[in-house]
Amino acid sequence: MKPNRKHSNRNLHNWLIYNIGDKFLEKYSPFIRGKLYDLGCGESPHKSFLLNFASEYIGVDWDNTLHNASPNIISDLNKKIEVPDGSADTVISIGVIEHLNEPQQFLTEIHRILKPKGNLILQAPWQWQVHEAPHDYFRYSPYGLKHLLEKAGFTSIKIEAQSGYFTSAVLKFNYMTG
Repeated sequence: MKPNRKHSNRNLHNWLIYNIGDKFLEKYSPFIRGKLYDLGCGESPHKSFLLNFASEYIGVDWDNTLHNASPNIISDLNKKIEVPDGSADTVISIGVIEHLNEPQQFLTEIHRILKPKGNLILQAPWQWQVHEAPHDYFRYSPYGLKHLLEKAGFTSIKIEAQSGYFTSAVLKFNYMTG
């Protein structure tokens, strides 16, 4: 089973980053289970894929999103997330943390809502253009991301790059010509 994201014409220059993200989800799908919260769900492009592994999908986003979203729960991800403690088997957040002006609060909240032995699947860009301005605040090195996760209480952390130099060069070319 592969993710099947539909791309709008306005986002065609992002085809490479979307393909990389789909492969990321496919790779980490064995860690998706139970009740899943998609934090910063936007238009929920991965919902049908995620429901192949999770028993329940709950989209969470704020009411000022730039996407045509209809989340199950409206909550500002920079503050207390309106989800009960220890209620999530899986939390997924794809390309959201860079848009939060309080990323430490966000990660602390994720730790709070995850059940013991729950899984966080987090994707954060390193070499991506500014997007969704003015709400694009940070880029994370692996060391910075690990520091924030540890500070939030996470202990079993795996961070890996999704691509390298040549992918970054192609992305930058796409942005200049897109």
